[in-house]
Amino acid sequence: MKHSKIAIVIGTKAELIKCMPLMLELQNRKLDFWFIHTGQHPLGKICEDFGLKKPDYILSKESIKETKFWSKVNKSSFLWFFSTIFKVKVMIQRIKPRYVIYHGDTMSTAAAAMGSSKILNFKKNWKNAHLEAGLRSGSLWEPFPEEISRKISDRFSDILLAPSKQSEFNLKRIYKKKKIFNVGNTIVDSALIVYKKSKQTQKEKNYVLINIHRHENINNKQRMENIVEIICSIKSKAIWPLHENTKYYLEKYGLMKKLLKTKNLEITPLVNYSTFISLMARCKYLVIDGGSIQEESLIFKKPCIILRKRTERPEGLKTKINFLTKLNVNLTKKIIKDLEENKIRVKKFENPYGKEGLSKKIVDWLLK
Repeated sequence: MKHSKIAIVIGTKAELIKCMPLMLELQNRKLDFWFIHTGQHPLGKICEDFGLKKPDYILSKESIKETKFWSKVNKSSFLWFFSTIFKVKVMIQRIKPRYVIYHGDTMSTAAAAMGSSKILNFKKNWKNAHLEAGLRSGSLWEPFPEEISRKISDRFSDILLAPSKQSEFNLKRIYKKKKIFNVGNTIVDSALIVYKKSKQTQKEKNYVLINIHRHENINNKQRMENIVEIICSIKSKAIWPLHENTKYYLEKYGLMKKLLKTKNLEITPLVNYSTFISLMARCKYLVIDGGSIQEESLIFKKPCIILRKRTERPEGLKTKINFLTKLNVNLTKKIIKDLEENKIRVKKFENPYGKEGLSKKIVDWLLK
């Protein structure tokens, strides 16, 4: 097996999901790559599910829970962040790749960008590339700390791989000399690969799918009270695979009892990506506060109510099936009512994040 001389640094499940098509493409071509795991999330089971090789290097002990930090940005998370920068630097200097790839907007992303940068590696002969570069919400606190991580990652990268025209525009306004390419969003390939391989056991269709986990929401009692009020206003059957940290705060704020009394709401443990994609593909509409789900909703053409103040993915709003509510309870209830009465129709649109097969093109470009 030849080696591609590509190092891929991953810390979270979301990063792995979006890098999965690139990794599978390299594996299918019988090209090895370095898989460096920062340890931010446990990734063993998801690697097995996707048919990916296990990490070559793990820079810190994996958390047994969903995540190492559990929605808390504190002293321990900062200590981990700075130590990870140093560990990435040492590892990259040891393996001497041609490219260092990292994805998204997490603490792992920013640490990988800084650890592999020119500033910390004066004689480096590799290029470091930020995949999904250029996303901006316009506020450092919405979402936090992701907006900060994005700016750090773009600042310390040689190559910026933007997922859309808007993100490309955001980057070109700031960086005049960096290499910037609009390559599309690898989530298109990820979601379709998983959907085609899934057993698709979910036959029911007339239900709402819920996903709430943003730090700025769950750490705010008033916001969570508003979100629970919105969810309890849904008349259709609703399914909510619940994150551990979201459950913790719902119980802390005394809101869990109200949800459990809602007869049409089914709260389940968090499901794997394959099951979630199957649920999404068959749902009536989504009520969420995440980022990537906004992109996935466009792939499956599902109306998506976004319970956030801002979004770094404005492309979806232009399709008229993503609705940024700014956590306005009355507005959100009105959108829900219109969706349930079939007053909102999904019109034909071109996915702003590209078409299936873009991951192959990215690999072709890296191997030139």
